[in-house]
Amino acid sequence: MNTGTLYLIPTTLGKTPENNTLPEYTLDILRKLDVLMVENLRSATSFLQWVGDTIPEYEIDFYQLNKKTADQDIHELLKPLLDGKDAGVLSEAGAPAVADPGARLVKLAHQYRIKVVPLVGPSSILLALMASGFNGQSFAFHGYLPMDQKKRKSMISQLEGESRRHDRTQIFMETPYRNNELLKDILSTCNPTTGLCVATDITLPTEEIQSKYISEWKSGKLPNLNKRPTIFLIYGK
Repeated sequence: MNTGTLYLIPTTLGKTPENNTLPEYTLDILRKLDVLMVENLRSATSFLQWVGDTIPEYEIDFYQLNKKTADQDIHELLKPLLDGKDAGVLSEAGAPAVADPGARLVKLAHQYRIKVVPLVGPSSILLALMASGFNGQSFAFHGYLPMDQKKRKSMISQLEGESRRHDRTQIFMETPYRNNELLKDILSTCNPTTGLCVATDITLPTEEIQSKYISEWKSGKLPNLNKRPTIFLIYGK
């Protein structure tokens, strides 16, 4: 029996008045799927309602896939695919399997020679890099920095040094309610000539993207980033 196809389906980066990020091709594939791997059932069903014309929710088999999902349970998620059914992975926001627990399922799918198809949609990481004006040929994404302030500032200093030595843009993020603290730590740690881009609420009506030197950040009014999805990029050359 042929295996099914695993579709990686991006979602919007937040609530928008209209669809400005997802092509109809992506949405049309989602509308045909009755097996979905999701991080959170409530937000997934809300997204499906926003998409519209999907298979009725009561006819969809939902499987939870998050950072707490045990390795043995990941194998269970493959069963529909091994039985020949197509399935989709939905991220909470943006691209699945990028800073996202879906990566573990994708890795296992390849081991079983299951076809994996990434679909087009928004990635806050790449959109922030595009808008930063920093090096787009050499860059690294580091996910979340340490929660402990001392370790966090040490990591920021390390990333800044690597950026200067390797001409590399460094990209990272924080839990939204700690964004303001992270911004202050960056400003107190980095060299005045290091570039910092702060990309907030990307693709949303409240989108705000600023890219300037640390010295310029220090001399102006700082944005309030509390509880707003934000990508941070530093570039020292």
